[in-house]
Amino acid sequence: MTILKDILYKVSLVSTTGDMEVEVKNIVFDSRKVEEGSLFVAIPGTQVDGHDFIDKAVDTGARVIVCERLPENKSPKITWVQVKKASQALGVMASNFYDNPSHSIKVVAVTGTNGKTTTVTLLHQLFTSMGYSTGLLSTVENRINEEILPATHTTPDAVSVQALLRKMVDAGCTHCFMEASSHAIVQERIAGLKLIGSVFTNISHDHLDYHETFEEYIKAKKKLFDDLPKDAFALVNGDDKRGAVMLQNCKATPQTFALKSPADFKAKVLSNTLEGLELDINGKPVWFRLIGDFNAYNLLGVLGVAVLLGEDEDEVMQVLSGIRGAKGRFDRISIGGVTAIVDYAHTPDALENVLKTINGVRTGGEQLITVVGCGGNRDKSKRPIMAKLAVQESDKAILTSDNPRFEEPEAILQDMQAGVGPSDLRKTLTIVDRKEAIKTACMLSQVGDIILIAGKGHEDYQEIKGVKYHFDDAEVVSEFLNQLTKK
Repeated sequence: MTILKDILYKVSLVSTTGDMEVEVKNIVFDSRKVEEGSLFVAIPGTQVDGHDFIDKAVDTGARVIVCERLPENKSPKITWVQVKKASQALGVMASNFYDNPSHSIKVVAVTGTNGKTTTVTLLHQLFTSMGYSTGLLSTVENRINEEILPATHTTPDAVSVQALLRKMVDAGCTHCFMEASSHAIVQERIAGLKLIGSVFTNISHDHLDYHETFEEYIKAKKKLFDDLPKDAFALVNGDDKRGAVMLQNCKATPQTFALKSPADFKAKVLSNTLEGLELDINGKPVWFRLIGDFNAYNLLGVLGVAVLLGEDEDEVMQVLSGIRGAKGRFDRISIGGVTAIVDYAHTPDALENVLKTINGVRTGGEQLITVVGCGGNRDKSKRPIMAKLAVQESDKAILTSDNPRFEEPEAILQDMQAGVGPSDLRKTLTIVDRKEAIKTACMLSQVGDIILIAGKGHEDYQEIKGVKYHFDDAEVVSEFLNQLTKK
């Protein structure tokens, strides 16, 4: 078989025209990346349609065009491949092009509204600590063993996923733990992957700007489990009512983890402090560095994955107890007697979890000052909800900018302010400039107080009108707290 025929293996073909013996140099779906000998896949998208760039791809040197709709005037010099679904074909072809790397490494995908990054990061740290060569694909970063590669999306595009997996396999990695966002699942970025298991953390309202309805959002998550093979495992949060939905019609082995209901992996929270979390797991008390009930679920999910992959439960708990977690997820910074917590919480559910966790460990007397914003060009329905949560669960709340993107920050803040009731206005400030908002929180704080800065977590930029400016919440709050300490 030729390279092209190998690449097209398992793709849902409609028709082919032209030289099937042509040499293919690479696979691209962005016409700007086409070079001589490329195979260009025209994908219909939400913003642009790849079919509109076929002529450009041909002029730039593409020798094979894969598309859903053939143009009226097809160049006889080009090999034309018509498929039923181009996005799915891209993933399958990319896998074949890179010699199906997921068949040579154990890949576990984690999906859910919250907890994806923490779960895959903990799994990567756990398996690395246990002596395995391990890869990571996450919102914060991609890793091949200890090599760090920048992450631009929660889940990379289909070609990048396969290219990274090939590098992992070539580097000797035995495991890869990856986030699977709802966007990535719907857009078939994980098509062509052979998964040994998938994890469902939880689900709450998010990304409705893309999925439009909560039902479509749930269906997107469920697709990951519907596509699992029989020899895989499907591990879901049994305390989330959508967990059972994920398992419906799933061919993989069903498994559950929970704190409140019967489950295959179950725990009880014994204590919660700002220093850590103690769980009872199978009658054994285990202390962890992470904080909060939401992290108890993340830890249980990690334990479940490890055991399902054949690891010893006691050894897993011992190693896991010393691991810190992902950057920007409940990061604590203590300076001058004030504790600042930087967290990625950018959904109502995540923000509520963090706020309740902090309130659950407060000893009394100290203030909780919350700085929070909402991203532009994203789901507007969550803005008043997040503001209401921040105000009601804090002693003082400062509403500010997050990543306004192409929206006016003032308009986003108006949406947020709609969630603040008249009785809560007295403890609410609105400051458009995020740096000024953090500075104000620091100036309002006293020894013993807690400042929560929510929404951006690990991000080291602020996106305004298409430009990313350097901005790191942890750096900014540390700078101001240090200034106040020196006075």
